Amino acid sequence: MNSLFFEYPWVLWLELVLVPMAAYYVWKQLRSRRPYVIVSTTAPLGGRDAGAAGVLRHLPFVLRMAAVSLLIVAIARPKTSSNLTRTDSEGIDIVLALDVSTSMLARDFTPDRIEAAKNIAIEFISQRPSDRIGVVVFAGESYTQSPLTTDRATLINLIKEIECGLIDDGTAIGNGLATAVARLKDSQAKSKVVILLTDGVNNRGEVTPLTAAEIASTYGIRVYTIGVGAMGTAPYPVMTPFGVREMDVKVEIDEDLLRQIAEQTGGSYFRATDNTKLMQIYGEINQMEKVRIKVDSFPVYSEEFGKFAVWALAAFLLEIILRILAARRIA
Repeated sequence: MNSLFFEYPWVLWLELVLVPMAAYYVWKQLRSRRPYVIVSTTAPLGGRDAGAAGVLRHLPFVLRMAAVSLLIVAIARPKTSSNLTRTDSEGIDIVLALDVSTSMLARDFTPDRIEAAKNIAIEFISQRPSDRIGVVVFAGESYTQSPLTTDRATLINLIKEIECGLIDDGTAIGNGLATAVARLKDSQAKSKVVILLTDGVNNRGEVTPLTAAEIASTYGIRVYTIGVGAMGTAPYPVMTPFGVREMDVKVEIDEDLLRQIAEQTGGSYFRATDNTKLMQIYGEINQMEKVRIKVDSFPVYSEEFGKFAVWALAAFLLEIILRILAARRIA
């Protein structure tokens, strides 16, 4: 059941202004009483209903009083609160580990691999409102772009800032996974997940991918691996004396390694060959990773001041209309 309360209840003391307003109106009416004569009958006056007319002439003032009263209530910010409700939500801790080596500039995705990976990751994040999500990027080395957070706006802005070439080139899959595991190892979530996306073969880093996978398994972290790249070759932008030209380069993804990482940690391996397939993969992971948790009950508030403000305006306008009509009738 909804209950009404006020954000600024002290404003309601202004309702006392209605008392002097009413007193002044009554005093004014008593002073302005018209002269009268005594007649034997009112028949010659056409049987007008003087009593009704007497009541109606006070209606504009009544409307003004109502408008002032409603306006004061609106200023006091009335709100309604619904009953406390307990809801189920879905929430886990997820770290996205994205490869940002220069090979991610290949254009077998639209507009290229890195931009497709960023855009689809942002779409994935928007579908997980109850999760804490972090981002790790890696190339020849790795670093945390964003720690675990529920601040979607900041997280999305940090993902948009990701670019290739900001760190030493190469593909340090083990380092990227180890950094992601470090962000999750102290998590108390019932489910901890890493989504690792790469388009190459591990060729850099101090930590081997399988060692990082073993550490992830020790902490109960599940790893989903995604290999991105078309089958065969992919167009890659190359700087030439005549400007940037696209050259077909061979796509090399260590799928066996990515499968081993996924199997060792209880995850799955996926291969994405275009934007649509990558989006489908994130959709599958989204469906697989759902953990139901209870959240605390909370009241739902609704602003009501708008209704009172509209009613006050309506009363003011109706008073003006009645006064204009009365003036025309006298004229």
